[in-house]
Amino acid sequence: MKVNKFMAIRLLLVLALMASISSCSKKSSSNSGSRATGWKINDKKGGFQYASKFKKQETGPGLVLVEGGTFTMGKVQDDPMHDWNNTPNQQHVQSFYMDETEVTNLMYMEYLDWLKRVFPPEEDNYKNIYEGASPDTLVWRNRLGYNETMTNNYLRHPAYAEYPVVGVNWIQATEFSKWRTDRVNESVLEKAGYLKKDAKVTDVKGEATFSTDTYLAAPTKTFGGDDKIVLKGPRNSKAAGKGGTKGANGTITEPKGIYAQRSSGLVLPEYRLPTEAEWEYAAAADVGQREYNVYKGQKKYPWSGSYTRSGKRQIKGDQLANFKQGKGDYGGIAGWSDDGADITNKVKSYPPNDFGLYDMAGNVAEWVADVYRPIVDDEASDFNYYRGNVYMKNKIGEDGKVELVTGESQKFDTMPNGKVMARNFPGQIAQVPVDEKETYLRQNFDKSDERNYRDGDKQSTRYYKFGDDSEEGSKLKPEQRMYDSPIHNVSTDSIGNMIRKYDKSSKRTTLVNDDVRVYKGGSWRDRAYWLDPAQRRYFPQDMATDYIGFRCAMSRVGPKSDSKKSARNKRR
Repeated sequence: MKVNKFMAIRLLLVLALMASISSCSKKSSSNSGSRATGWKINDKKGGFQYASKFKKQETGPGLVLVEGGTFTMGKVQDDPMHDWNNTPNQQHVQSFYMDETEVTNLMYMEYLDWLKRVFPPEEDNYKNIYEGASPDTLVWRNRLGYNETMTNNYLRHPAYAEYPVVGVNWIQATEFSKWRTDRVNESVLEKAGYLKKDAKVTDVKGEATFSTDTYLAAPTKTFGGDDKIVLKGPRNSKAAGKGGTKGANGTITEPKGIYAQRSSGLVLPEYRLPTEAEWEYAAAADVGQREYNVYKGQKKYPWSGSYTRSGKRQIKGDQLANFKQGKGDYGGIAGWSDDGADITNKVKSYPPNDFGLYDMAGNVAEWVADVYRPIVDDEASDFNYYRGNVYMKNKIGEDGKVELVTGESQKFDTMPNGKVMARNFPGQIAQVPVDEKETYLRQNFDKSDERNYRDGDKQSTRYYKFGDDSEEGSKLKPEQRMYDSPIHNVSTDSIGNMIRKYDKSSKRTTLVNDDVRVYKGGSWRDRAYWLDPAQRRYFPQDMATDYIGFRCAMSRVGPKSDSKKSARNKRR
């Protein structure tokens, strides 16, 4: 018995020694440095700096994660018109984030307030910025209807604060998304100590603003080049505010990694409009119908079943979305169980879908990023499908550095309807189209503007002369365009008067062109037919209505999801 105890103690000592050796080995391995060079990473003396403690992408304000997957895009339950506008095709969408709700009046008012404070409309350089971003409140007017209450109150009255913003065209929605990107990243970097506290409120002005792209490309030019705002390293760190360290021989060594970079893992990807494929995938939310690695396809709307009313005992008979239930019936009989709204309704008034997204059917239809074409070209792409790419690059000045937009160099565009809108803001990096330096011998893209690829470009028309590389053969006359839409032209004369040239031709055959965008989902004005996530319509990108709003999306970087799952979608 004594011998057995002695052997047991000896065995325990051996196991403890082995565990200790193993632990030391792991520790030694983890501290050995780079697996590429053996050099120490994040050495205080310099060298390669990297966010080795990065865990996962932070979820931006207002967003929820939509785990990517495959789905049948364009599969509608009803198509009485038989217009082939929705052709089912299999697509795969990468994981992304999407706004939990539509962008509300309160959210958009914050944007307008910032523009008005930073770019005062009374100054000549900025006079069109605020007006160009303001929603068109006149969309509520109707020749035979009294809607002046909404015209005067819907955007700004606190009673409508949490209602979805309308009267916003596609361009305005896109610009809001860019502004939101900069404000969110500005706050992120301030919290991390890379920007002076509260500078976003107390120090911001027209020629001294924060731009995410400017900070990443030329951090010293951010906030007008004020190094008291853009700190050299996190606040309270040794590098912050210092010009470097003095060596033994008197030389000054500039501190390394003093500004946040992409590799820091702090800066979030851009807010943007979702693509049509992303929006439809998120609205359908087939994850709720999933069984093993297939989905059952039992949904007609974003919720389960084929009816618009709830079957749950507590709310049985209640409408699950805000839509037009019949001619002259926008909200049912007073006091009866209906959708609870006549125009739009407060966000989160109806149950979310299986991704946790609200109002993916009804309330307002929503802009998506895509240029409209009758058919989705799944033969060209079945992964993250999107038609609308226009590739740009940073403009480099004569000094070899990026060129920033100023109040004098800022560009404005006059829309066909006469509205003047800012193309860029002071403090942003000026953009130019990519050229042959980026496209030469590439197989994946060949020019800056790819909106017409395989549909709308000159090769797609019946007039294209294959094999004719001459200058005349490469040009098409205006009447030979594949999409013969009207061409309206608006310009200004030397004294600023607007000149409108309306296309009066009676030979136009379509309204489709590169400036019409897809919008998805039914609205408070639409019948249940349009609540199907696969339904699609289009509208000019520079025009607004009282029934189209929008929500933002953000790409997911890194793993597809935050946790591993088994075949039956259980966490482990």
